[in-house]
Amino acid sequence: MRGRLITLEGIDGSGKSTIVDFLRSHPSLTETVFTREPTGSWIGEAVEKAIHSQTDPIAELMLFTADHSEHIAATIRPAIEAGKLVISDRYSDSRIAYQGVTLRSVFDDPFEWIQDLHRGWSIEPDMTILLDIDPEVAVKRCGERGDKTKFETIEFLRAVRANFLRLAEEEPQRFAIIDVDRPLENVAADVLDVVTSVNKEYS
Repeated sequence: MRGRLITLEGIDGSGKSTIVDFLRSHPSLTETVFTREPTGSWIGEAVEKAIHSQTDPIAELMLFTADHSEHIAATIRPAIEAGKLVISDRYSDSRIAYQGVTLRSVFDDPFEWIQDLHRGWSIEPDMTILLDIDPEVAVKRCGERGDKTKFETIEFLRAVRANFLRLAEEEPQRFAIIDVDRPLENVAADVLDVVTSVNKEYS
């Protein structure tokens, strides 16, 4: 049986890490493979350095893409072929949403250019859960946790959120949009419902 790939997306401060912790601890998901991008590989470490520096945006995109490729080869594909459920904290949609903003001065339509860059080799998720939040609330959350990156400004995150919503509009069958400006227990319950529905569909 082919495994499943569920991805969690959202702007910085949307609570993805908190939701991943909740899912990790849930008894129905003990056999799940949890992973993330950037990965913990040496390429992922280079991506983290780029995030916290003023790296050229094209170079930064290529680092993200190389890490994505290694992630698929080392983790995603083997787990799916073994019939596992995989949940990834960020995936290719983050690249389209974020670098679709950083590359606006380089390409006429960086959104589509990055989409084309991933076609033919990247594995498409069975479901993408988009944790949606007002960028002003997100920036406040980011400020509270410290270690702020160059992406965590209201103006930038507004543009990133718009790109995420554009992706969801283009592929409504793949995206589940969840409003996270609510109590955590409600958000977590909705996310679990989506994950459970995907599990049932492919079981």
